Amino acid sequence: MCDYCGCREFPLIGRLTTEHEAIANAAERLRTAITSGADDAVTRLDDLLALLTPHTDTEERDLFVELRAEGSLTEAVDRLCDEHDDIHGVLGAIDRTSPDWSGVLAALDRLRRHIDNEEHGLFPAAVIALPIPAWDRLTSG
Repeated sequence: MCDYCGCREFPLIGRLTTEHEAIANAAERLRTAITSGADDAVTRLDDLLALLTPHTDTEERDLFVELRAEGSLTEAVDRLCDEHDDIHGVLGAIDRTSPDWSGVLAALDRLRRHIDNEEHGLFPAAVIALPIPAWDRLTSG
């Protein structure tokens, strides 16, 4: 995760970054369960989804709304929302009685890149792009 630009000092970005760390750890536990053939892979998938779903909702309902209103990062936000839909679609559609984990493993790779793009691209850019009133709304909300 990013430590160099100071964007974590913004409360929402700090929270989302902390959540990214928990999501990345849960994704790694799921990957390990899948690749080792552990019996708890479905449980690990549920653990990941329990973190990922509210996180994505917060990004899309709060930060991304402000970024769309500001306008300069709309294409990046749209791409990230498409990635959310893709990753959630794969993880949510797994047949829990007879899982084919190959699609999940590929989605976990995309999730890792997605988090990296937000941490090192969108979050620092958001700090620069959004005016103080937007951050005030995000902080008070």
